[in-house]
Amino acid sequence: MLFRKKIVKTLFLLFAVLLCAFSYSPITASAETNSLYLGGFSAGFTLNTTTVEVIGICDVITSDGMRSPARDCGIKTGDIIEKINGIEVKGTKDINKILAEDYKKYTVTVIRGGESIKMDIEPAVDLSSGTKRLGTLVKDSISGVGTVTYIDKANNKFASLGHPVTDLKNNFIEIQGGTVYGCIIYDVKKGVKGTPGELRGAFESRTVIGNASINCACGIYGDVSPTYDTSKLVRIEKGGIDDVKIGKACIYTTVHGNEVKKYDISIVKTDKHNKDNRNFVIKIEDKQLLEISGGIVQGMSGSPIVQNGKLIGAVTHVFINDPTRGYGIGIDNMLNAY
Repeated sequence: MLFRKKIVKTLFLLFAVLLCAFSYSPITASAETNSLYLGGFSAGFTLNTTTVEVIGICDVITSDGMRSPARDCGIKTGDIIEKINGIEVKGTKDINKILAEDYKKYTVTVIRGGESIKMDIEPAVDLSSGTKRLGTLVKDSISGVGTVTYIDKANNKFASLGHPVTDLKNNFIEIQGGTVYGCIIYDVKKGVKGTPGELRGAFESRTVIGNASINCACGIYGDVSPTYDTSKLVRIEKGGIDDVKIGKACIYTTVHGNEVKKYDISIVKTDKHNKDNRNFVIKIEDKQLLEISGGIVQGMSGSPIVQNGKLIGAVTHVFINDPTRGYGIGIDNMLNAY
């Protein structure tokens, strides 16, 4: 449920801050089993993509007046700049590097509607900086709010979301790193039938949880920052899907500030071999959470599911027509993904 909206055109929006003090209800955990620490705290993700999307066309101030090379050659908002002069473009820095070279001619290749299109373009020299510009506004990263599921202290890794970050066509978005920040939730848009709600948060740039490494079917994973304080996190034992029982359980999530709280749910159904990692159907039972959010909302993805003192999985999706219900992924799937 992270990244419901795409940033500008094709990418989803959101993200926020995490503080260093967390409030947990006590959990009995075996200190011998593993080094998992319970998450449930919101995080702000800034992920570097491997594509450069044109999000706007602009003019360049030159010695001869205003010019827009992009507009003149036919580049449009929504185009993906794939290559310039045959050189692959994966970020804005690549564009700047290519334009800095003294080529006599420039050819830009864009992807539009799945089709590759080549166009000759004459960059404009910016009057103030003396550098060559295409007259485009581009985006090579996405941001959003989600929830950290656990921290694996022994391996210094974190896991979050429980599902992949995708574009509007449900295609995986390839990333080349990124930063995960602390996040403070300042508002909750309540979910209602047919319209998912969402957590609204603000990034805290001074609190870095870690560096994102991969976007896969089970979520966003990465390395925990050496400056991130895990001393207040609660150690918890892993529970396999075979241990899960239909009935009472709980989730840990953040719907205000940076305060992690426990909320009652029930496990309605289990599906160990579900190919889409929808291993549980859960129902929110907690009256306080229902009053605040209406149930599961965007940004709760990754909220850990706990039963009998063991971490068994994470919240992933909400039922659009019933925000009190949703899916969860089994923790074994998350642990085996990275």
